[in-house]
Amino acid sequence: MSGNSLVNYPKIIEILKKYDVVIGIEVHCQLATKSKMFSSSKNAYGDTPNSNIDPTCLGLPGALPTLNEEAIDLAIRMGLALKSEIQSVSVFARKNYFYPDLPKGYQITQYDRPICFGGELILSSGKKIGIERIQIEEDAGKNIHVGTCSLVDYNRSGVGLIEIVSAPDISSPEEASEYLRKLHSYVVNLDISDGDLERGNFRADANVSIKPKGSNIFGRRCEIKNVNSFKYIEKAIVYEIERQFDVIETGGEIQMETRGYDSDKNVTFSQRSKESAKDYRYFPEPDLPPLIVTKARIEKVKNNMPELPESKAARLIQNYSLPEYDAKVITASRINSAYFEKLVKSLEGKIEPKLISNYFMTEIMRACKVYAEEKGISIDELTEVPVPLEYSVSLLNLQAAGTISGRIAKEVFEEMMLFNKSPEEIVKSKNLIQISDNTSIAKICEQVINENPAILSEYYSGKEKLFGFFVGQAMKLSGGKLNPAKVNEVLKKLLDAKK
Repeated sequence: MSGNSLVNYPKIIEILKKYDVVIGIEVHCQLATKSKMFSSSKNAYGDTPNSNIDPTCLGLPGALPTLNEEAIDLAIRMGLALKSEIQSVSVFARKNYFYPDLPKGYQITQYDRPICFGGELILSSGKKIGIERIQIEEDAGKNIHVGTCSLVDYNRSGVGLIEIVSAPDISSPEEASEYLRKLHSYVVNLDISDGDLERGNFRADANVSIKPKGSNIFGRRCEIKNVNSFKYIEKAIVYEIERQFDVIETGGEIQMETRGYDSDKNVTFSQRSKESAKDYRYFPEPDLPPLIVTKARIEKVKNNMPELPESKAARLIQNYSLPEYDAKVITASRINSAYFEKLVKSLEGKIEPKLISNYFMTEIMRACKVYAEEKGISIDELTEVPVPLEYSVSLLNLQAAGTISGRIAKEVFEEMMLFNKSPEEIVKSKNLIQISDNTSIAKICEQVINENPAILSEYYSGKEKLFGFFVGQAMKLSGGKLNPAKVNEVLKKLLDAKK
């Protein structure tokens, strides 16, 4: 669970001894197209409210939808990644409901004939989570509540979405978390979406129920709607399992309903009774013909697909001899993998890829974690690496050239992050250039030896591990500026000569 495990949820462990947990997840993923799903209005975040609108997304009389072909290709790409069956014929439908952010009074979506059926996503345990369907639809506008007033921004109205519906195969909060993170890595690595959870571009609904251990009869499910944070979806599922357990154990009945999640109180709360398909009065969209997807089109999309995280990780292992763990962490995010590969390319012939990976896995990932915490999001949600690439290249070059030691490099990195200064500036202003000449090193080593006669005596009596003490003291005395390899060499000669 994003680094946690069920150990942090002792009540869930106890519940799982008596009940099976059944979870299905619906993900709404906003597509990275330049225009909207059924009109030419711009798809952009952060613009002036109601500036990216047109008669179609406002539902004005006589406006007709036209299909965004790029959105169709992105939906096919997602289907291929999840091993879904791409349908040669799919149909758009009207889902009828009234809400202020839906000006037409209906949403154009797909119902009984979506673009993709079936598929799977495999967890690290090897467990397969089935994919029931992938459908294309349009987003609604955004309600903005100001005091006692509610305003609506229709910039998002009509933006293209895919809805990815899992089978009810997920059996713990931990699996739900991993499923979402892996699905997120797919949509981001494949350029289907930027996956920005903070903006709601990747949001999940979780259908949660529990049933007696081994029973074939599902319990009544509750749907937790529109949670756009990995951390909160985990907490919401945990809370909902515990809530349902308490209701059943005290003789109550679970009501089939839609629930929201309050992240401040860490509770789910009832919003409305769960609608059924008949409540939405689905019928085929009369203004759009059936969508025909040819085999040639599917092949074209397949041939132009970016790498999946798994194949990218395999390539990093093959080309750069990276450990599997490093490769998986680096490729979990398109941002991270692009940054790492640019680093490798910039330092080709100067530094081994494994050393670059070590730097990435320690310094860069730590910086990402701190940056994510400051923004109040998870590390998976970052859309950029908070360390300028040129700073990393410069820092590693300085270390490779022997200008600074590894210890000084860590100090420079901290300064770099705190003050946004280049490594060269920091090294020059703080006089951190590594000392490599034998005379200067010998002088410091002599001082260390002379100041520690008792340790020297023990060293000569056979405790050769104390050699590390002298090295450490020399480095400390120099403020970490000495060349470590030279220190070892000079110190050994001095100690041997004094025997």
